[in-house]
Amino acid sequence: MLDKVTKLIHDVQAFNATSKDEIEAFRIKYLGSKGLLKDLFNEFKTVDNSLKKDLGQALNNLRNSATDKVQELNDSIENQQETKSFYGDLTRPSEPIELGSRHPISLVRNRIVEVFSKIGFTVSEGPEIEDDWHNFTALNLPEYHPARDMQDTFFVEKDPDLLLRTHTSSVQVRYMENNEPPIRTISPGRVFRNEDISARAHCIFHQVEGLYIDTDVSFADLKQTLLYFTKEMFGKSKIRLRPSYFPFTEPSAEVDIYWGLETEVDYKITKGTGWLEIMGCGMVDPNVLKNANIDPEKYTGYAFGMGIERIAMLLYQIPDIRMFYENDVRFLEQFKSVL
Repeated sequence: MLDKVTKLIHDVQAFNATSKDEIEAFRIKYLGSKGLLKDLFNEFKTVDNSLKKDLGQALNNLRNSATDKVQELNDSIENQQETKSFYGDLTRPSEPIELGSRHPISLVRNRIVEVFSKIGFTVSEGPEIEDDWHNFTALNLPEYHPARDMQDTFFVEKDPDLLLRTHTSSVQVRYMENNEPPIRTISPGRVFRNEDISARAHCIFHQVEGLYIDTDVSFADLKQTLLYFTKEMFGKSKIRLRPSYFPFTEPSAEVDIYWGLETEVDYKITKGTGWLEIMGCGMVDPNVLKNANIDPEKYTGYAFGMGIERIAMLLYQIPDIRMFYENDVRFLEQFKSVL
């Protein structure tokens, strides 16, 4: 009988299974209520006492071996099933992956940055919650200037010196304070103004402002930079500069591009003139340079600024600025194929 039990232990250790059914059949054969171990323990009672010690140890080894084998095989089968369900059938055709949409404001912002980076402009950023000095005073806006009125600016109630920036020119002031000329940078970002929301205006919008400071910088340099930008951005090579006023530039100008009158849409967006205003610009006022600790006797510079929403509305013929902020998936999906 001892030889029989020893052979069964060997058979148990050599057993292998590939399914739950095979493992269950093995368990019933050895450990079931009518299994081999039950019969062997019944037979054990009739064995001579001198043989019971060795035979009892062998029967316990057989029971332990069978129990361990069942657990081992069950664990192996479960691990295989988990791996298969995690990776799935690798031979199946994959599901089409839906491409997300880029927001038109992001598309236009990235394009503007790309255009100016080709001629050496770096990108600078600053805080959206700004102080009076960087947003107004350093930019040559005196205390009585209308832009300081509550109707234009969102002030922080707990600190009258803090406000939501009304333009990204504040970033340029910070950049000038921390960098020595030559300076060539653009400052894209979100700005805030306390205005009524309509199809053409919003209290939140985005700007890109540019700054170039060096020795012997002239208005002609500014014009050539703007001409380069309009050619790259719009494919238009005809611009005009109209005299204007900004507190931080002198002289100042509004920049128009000739959009043309080839279609009915052209007539509509240009109001029949063929010209479209796209940005403001000018030579940096000497007082602004002085406020940023730059010697206006040695250095000159130009600055320009444009609204990203306005550029996007022109490029994609979007009639209402509010569409940028409504999170309408139908609107955003139009820009899926645009890289």
